[in-house]
Amino acid sequence: MSDTTVFTPGTKGASQQTILVQTQTPSLWRGWLIKLLLAALGLSVMANFGLYSAYRQYFANVEPPKERYHSGSTIAAEKIALLRMEATIMPPYTERLIQQIEHVAKDPTVKGALLVIDSPGGLVADSHQIYHRLQKLRKEKPVFVQMKRMAASGGYYIAMGAGPEARIFAEPTTWTGSIGVILPRYDFSKIAEKYGIASDPLKTGPFKDALNPFRPMEESERKLWSNIIDQSFQKFITVIDDNRDELDRQGVEALATGQIYTADDAKQNHLIDEIGYQEDSLEALKEKLKLKNPRIVTYESPVTLIDLVLGNAKAQQTTDPWKSFVESTVPRAMYYCSWLPTLP
Repeated sequence: MSDTTVFTPGTKGASQQTILVQTQTPSLWRGWLIKLLLAALGLSVMANFGLYSAYRQYFANVEPPKERYHSGSTIAAEKIALLRMEATIMPPYTERLIQQIEHVAKDPTVKGALLVIDSPGGLVADSHQIYHRLQKLRKEKPVFVQMKRMAASGGYYIAMGAGPEARIFAEPTTWTGSIGVILPRYDFSKIAEKYGIASDPLKTGPFKDALNPFRPMEESERKLWSNIIDQSFQKFITVIDDNRDELDRQGVEALATGQIYTADDAKQNHLIDEIGYQEDSLEALKEKLKLKNPRIVTYESPVTLIDLVLGNAKAQQTTDPWKSFVESTVPRAMYYCSWLPTLP
């Protein structure tokens, strides 16, 4: 509101009368100003949210995993870490376990680690990456192994990372072994012939489509891939030979038929040391470390803000049938306990 003074002339000699008139100043511009300020505030919040998300994503791989109390003393300074591989050995589980191993190596309060395995195996490269990191860890701190339902193929491979000094425990009903390599391939050539489907890829070399499922595999191609998986197989045998003192290479080769071994058979064949549960392997590790009542801890990989924001989008992408089909054609040699591996 504003006041306006209006002078009305009177007759000569008479006093002038002053009239006060109130007028309303338009306030439309104030409304627009408030809206603009609110819009700017909203954009600022969104921009800061995006920057924070980018910051968390950029530094995600250097953040340590979250430590969680498991059992034992709640006030003990000395700790034993449980390192868990309870999944198929493939991304993202490989990276998460490696991150935990590296964290244990750097934490001076962790005196030893128990590797808990419940896995049918997984990718060759991932299994060896974990094995390599465990080798480095066990040079600094003792590592024991506890096998649960299954520790087969790649699951047994990573157990060897604990080294020849480790004690390997398996539950009475554990399945282990399955020492070998598998490279999945399907032959749809007869179906393709029946329905008039022909595969005619453009390629730069004779072996570029060596695993083409729409035609029979040629002998030269079979020889090529056999050589590739045999090298991985020989590495598997070497890893066991290097880390099981009671087995020589010939003994390992005799066991490496791809078959599953029960806990009793595995102990008889020197693939494991003891039959027992997690409490038994923890007690043995405590004795090794000469710790009476340490704190037992485990780790969780933090869920990042990006995971929460993009979770639905990623889930939708993984259900894309064309993407799944293309990925299924990628050759993947696996230390896996199955003739039909679940592909990532």
